[in-house]
Amino acid sequence: MSRILYFDCFSGVSGDMILGALVDAGLPIGELRRALGSLAIEGVDVTVERVSRAGVSATKFHVVVKPDQADDHNHGHDGQGHSRIHGHHHHDRGHDHGHDAQHAQPHEPGTHHEHAHRSLADISELIGRSALSPNGKERARALFTRLGEVEAGIHQMPIERIHLHEVGAIDSIVDIVGAVFGLEWFGADQIVASPLNVGSGTVQCEHGTFPVPAPATARLLEGVPIYSSGVAAELVTPTGAVIVTAYAGAFGPLPPMRVERIGYGAGDRDLPEAPNVLRILGGEAAGASAVERIVVLECEIDDMNPQLYGHVMDRLYDAGALEVFYAPVQMKKNRPGTLVTVVARPERRDELAGVLFRETTTIGVRFRDVDRERLDRESLALETPVGTVRVKIARRRGDIVNASPEYEDCARLARERGMSVKQVQALAMKAYLDTQT
Repeated sequence: MSRILYFDCFSGVSGDMILGALVDAGLPIGELRRALGSLAIEGVDVTVERVSRAGVSATKFHVVVKPDQADDHNHGHDGQGHSRIHGHHHHDRGHDHGHDAQHAQPHEPGTHHEHAHRSLADISELIGRSALSPNGKERARALFTRLGEVEAGIHQMPIERIHLHEVGAIDSIVDIVGAVFGLEWFGADQIVASPLNVGSGTVQCEHGTFPVPAPATARLLEGVPIYSSGVAAELVTPTGAVIVTAYAGAFGPLPPMRVERIGYGAGDRDLPEAPNVLRILGGEAAGASAVERIVVLECEIDDMNPQLYGHVMDRLYDAGALEVFYAPVQMKKNRPGTLVTVVARPERRDELAGVLFRETTTIGVRFRDVDRERLDRESLALETPVGTVRVKIARRRGDIVNASPEYEDCARLARERGMSVKQVQALAMKAYLDTQT
């Protein structure tokens, strides 16, 4: 049965709230410390404590930095988390969770301390020393790269010039590496998030006063359902936004599930309007298949060298496409052409459109958001008289609706045994049917 984690972001989300909720839901703090300790960042520890937010008991996650590195923590705003990634010589500290967005005050002149900076390459090296799995390291690097790309776009500078302030970098590294480790530990097959409550009002940064959500957060939330409950606070941080949007396969109401774990991660401030917490629910899917929002991009091409289509498909998959397919069409002036269709998650739309414009001769791309239903899937390794074959099982509302032998396994065994592929497929299906009697 498919396992689900649901992020209930009714009071927004930040990196420390995610880690607090994961620990509260059962992630062992000792395992998390082991993973983070492998980063070998001197003078840094993590702690958790029980707190109350509007009467709700929750876990507060803290990054503890030795005093000579912690001074700069006192110069950020009392807000919803840390907007920690900055352009070179740019020291906008961002917003701790719980920020009173309408009354945020800027730094006092002269109070900001200079510290070393960490480039994205430095952070990639630290991640390489972590205890994350190879896939986890790749995911953590991708999250930081996305943060860097967003900031580079906002400040109109090359991504190579994007650096993270020393103390802020520590917070971000801990939040992102810790979240990647924690989500791997839970091993969910599907992660779903509610629409994100971003708060309201304004926030004061070094470059001036900005509306909530702040520029980086707004860019990260493109294609994601958001709303404001009216709370005058910045409720979603860039770190929280990049983690949730990277992991959530769908945004919407709580899916049918049997809840086994519940975790509450606390923000910094006890807001009077509602509990300032992120709630995570974990358990087994029950009674329905997964429905998720995707985007479909299309364009027709009638003037491109056919040799390029294979390369274009590879580049689209590299950029995050879920599906790419071509279909012949008859176009204007009675010319034969090719319909290019790309299926992807909404947050990948802009990058995929860029690939189409750069790598093909099209001058226009259509896109539309659609919902798709996916069956719950699992793979069974079954023994046959000629070897092991994996059989893919698909369920809808708990009922098996399809079973299909893995083609690559069947093809390999057919070559090894001098048989036809369909003979091996028949043996695999017999092995599967024998398990159902």
